[in-house]
Amino acid sequence: MTTTQGRPILPSVILETEHLRLRAFVEDDIDDVYASCTDPELQRRVPLPGPGVPYTREDAEAWCRELAPGMRIGGEGQQWAMVEQGTGRLVGAVGLLRTLWAAMTTEVGYWVSPWGRGHGYATEAAVAVSRWALGQGFQRVEIKAATDNAGSRRVAERSGFSFEGVERSAMPLHEGRADLAVYSLLPADLL
Repeated sequence: MTTTQGRPILPSVILETEHLRLRAFVEDDIDDVYASCTDPELQRRVPLPGPGVPYTREDAEAWCRELAPGMRIGGEGQQWAMVEQGTGRLVGAVGLLRTLWAAMTTEVGYWVSPWGRGHGYATEAAVAVSRWALGQGFQRVEIKAATDNAGSRRVAERSGFSFEGVERSAMPLHEGRADLAVYSLLPADLL
């Protein structure tokens, strides 16, 4: 790993799974990112670009060109576009965020495009990214999901994460706040 401003930078890698290729976001992803992030169901669960702020095409452009690559370069984590192996179409995003280098902890976050839901892609991506992160030396990987988001909680459980508890009123939404179920995966869990 290299470092920036005293923080390590994760290597730029492509991860391959049975159905997905996890790669950096590119210019050609902008339309699918915009279509995905303006989906009402995604907006209900994930307040992109921020609580109470409508998602615009400019936000999708900034995500693909600056924000996603900037997270890795700034040592904050890493973002991957979830792309179907067969079609090459973007079906979501997965990434490492809220990375604390001193503690060697990070969090897996993801969203799935409306046309990618129901295929197990979030679980497949969460498994790939969490195991890769542990292989990079992380000692704890978390997934946090709204307590009423059964689908996202199933992703954490199917990915081998252990439920730890609830962070009350932890996530601001477009309307109101959500309690978050906290799941973790440790290197010892894979032995």
